Amino acid sequence: MSFTTRQVKVLVVDDSAFMRKIISDILEEDPKIKVIDRARDGKEAVEKTLKLNPDVITLYVEMPGMDGLAALKEIMRLKPTPVVMVSSLTRKGADTTMKALALGAVDFVAKPSGAISLDMKDVAQELREKVLIAASASVEKLIGIALPTKEPIRPIQIKRKNIEVVAIAASTGGPRAIQDILGNVKTTSIAPIVIVQHMPAGFTKSFAERLNEISILEVLEGYDNLQLKPGMVVIAPGGRHLIVEYNRAKQLICRLSDMPPLHSVKPAADLLFLSVADIVGDTSLGIILTGMGRDGAEGAKAIRQRGGYVIAESSDTCVIYGMPKVAVEQGAVDEVLPLHAISIRIEELAAR
Repeated sequence: MSFTTRQVKVLVVDDSAFMRKIISDILEEDPKIKVIDRARDGKEAVEKTLKLNPDVITLYVEMPGMDGLAALKEIMRLKPTPVVMVSSLTRKGADTTMKALALGAVDFVAKPSGAISLDMKDVAQELREKVLIAASASVEKLIGIALPTKEPIRPIQIKRKNIEVVAIAASTGGPRAIQDILGNVKTTSIAPIVIVQHMPAGFTKSFAERLNEISILEVLEGYDNLQLKPGMVVIAPGGRHLIVEYNRAKQLICRLSDMPPLHSVKPAADLLFLSVADIVGDTSLGIILTGMGRDGAEGAKAIRQRGGYVIAESSDTCVIYGMPKVAVEQGAVDEVLPLHAISIRIEELAAR
């Protein structure tokens, strides 16, 4: 997987000298990464960001004084820079991480065993990859600085059947994009929406709860045999694949699977999209948002071949124009739209 060709300059921020050393050593195992400095708290992180111009910052959340969230706000205000949050695997850590993503963090990595994690090697590859991906992310798009003018979108030209299921795929930059879409849906009389956001176990519940607070729709983490109903949004749980099928009463339900990761991710959007194509066919709507990789392209092509409709997010608003680009190149997309237009199109196609 290709991220960036230049050496990435990283500022490592953690209140623990031990963790600053461990994280720095992990990152510099990749010759494409150079740790240019370390900071012990949020205040020092902001000062060194302004002075050193790092390409990426790894930022621990729970620090005394100015904590990670406060530092993130200041960095995004003064000098928007790609940030990978480092959080704990606790419920509080998950909630704080969701706030960080809403404030403009590109992604996050969870310390496996608390503030002082002797087993950081377990997430070493993930940390390096996310730092390299973050280096190519457009933070300006993530926090709304460089978004295009919200011009009206053209009405859809094709008469379509009422959509039964909306399936959405997202990865890096996805939490903010999904929040934007769901926050702008103006009706609860709409087909159920099922979302695969690449996110580890323990975080999707907090993600769903945060979305439920900002949307008029009912947002919840998916579980086995959950019946899909109008006005409902289901987030695939981290660490499980999610598909849709009909039960014996001919009701659409969610099913969870422990199949191995696909495209190195679990949940995988392709599995959701393929099930939607098989079960719902020409009354399905697939949407591929920002993210690195190719997840969703194969399933989107299946939805389109079955007569469903597929939308890809435009490069104008993507934080990472990877997943949508692959889908477009493979001929799996009916329409390319900027982020602000996607909620409008969902209502137009999927309102009951």
